[in-house]
Amino acid sequence: MRVLHLGKYYEPHRGGIERYLQDLAEWTAREGHCTSALVHQSPGDWRSSHGPYNGVELWRAGCIAAPLYTPISPTYPLQLGHALKTIRPDLLHLHMPNPSCFAALFSPRARALPWIVHWHADVSADMPDWRVRMAYRLYQPFERWLLKRAAAIVATSQAYSDASAALAPWKSKVRVVPLGIKDRNPVPGTAPAWPPGSGLRILGVGRLSHYKGFARLLEALVELPGCRLVLVGNGEQRDSLQAMAVRLDIAARVSFISDCEEAELQAAYADADLFVLPSLDRSEAFGLVLLEAMRAGLAVVACDIPGSGVGQVVVDNETGILVRPGIAADLVQAIALLENDPASRAAMGAAGRRRWEQRFTLQQSAQSIVQVYRDCSG
Repeated sequence: MRVLHLGKYYEPHRGGIERYLQDLAEWTAREGHCTSALVHQSPGDWRSSHGPYNGVELWRAGCIAAPLYTPISPTYPLQLGHALKTIRPDLLHLHMPNPSCFAALFSPRARALPWIVHWHADVSADMPDWRVRMAYRLYQPFERWLLKRAAAIVATSQAYSDASAALAPWKSKVRVVPLGIKDRNPVPGTAPAWPPGSGLRILGVGRLSHYKGFARLLEALVELPGCRLVLVGNGEQRDSLQAMAVRLDIAARVSFISDCEEAELQAAYADADLFVLPSLDRSEAFGLVLLEAMRAGLAVVACDIPGSGVGQVVVDNETGILVRPGIAADLVQAIALLENDPASRAAMGAAGRRRWEQRFTLQQSAQSIVQVYRDCSG
């Protein structure tokens, strides 16, 4: 089949949606499908480009800026038209949320094709940023139009699908396909340096945004004097989190790593004793980093967010410990329990690795997506 993905970004961007889009596209290309993707350049790069990338025909539309997490790209509709004419795809695979996907609504060529809408996350009407809430009022009618037009909607978990107000009118179209990740590089790089000491090594990975809840993890660290934290990621809360670590007098036990190569990140997972994902709300729709931790054989502590897929990835008291979101004391209790019980950490890590192998590999996810393609392409 000839498939055209519409997404936000591609490598070197490292978000969960971007990582999954790239892995899926490259997997289907290796399986013999003609796979293409239209994404944005990094914000501030106005130049559009086009060419092969690891077997995928990759189109990058110039991007002026990305206010409110939204790439602004006047050339995206033009690039979409060029891609449709050149590739002549059998179907479109739209990765949401991404307002640039709305360009397909106004393209006769695009409307002539079946659409798979991959619902990675809702745009919440309850976001703390009032600008996002206002923008969603303009965004929502196009979102509804897109979902109405979709031949199938892919949700990453049953829990997220059931809780999504946006998907409620279209339940008959929804197919649940969990995300998956490929096996790791057998030769990892050098892990970032851990803070000095000999205590428990905690790893956190993700965008430094409010919904990730890393402020609660820093608060918890105050009550865990033997623990050290490496926090890998960047985002709008980086400066405030670093200042918070100083204010709480834990800066010597926290290392902030803006970015690292994939091999270095894998080495960090291999070196860590525990992985913590303290996200606060359904903006954490699935938690692809949880799969990375499970693949590495790490026990995890994560927040059991109502209506999120996190609680369907992590099995409480089997592959990790689930706690209430936003409660630092709960994080303290769970981390302290595992800090003092290395045997339980090892058992949970091994169970997590088995669960990843059984349910969350890239091949399993990609094969399910290809079946959706076949069902919708007739």
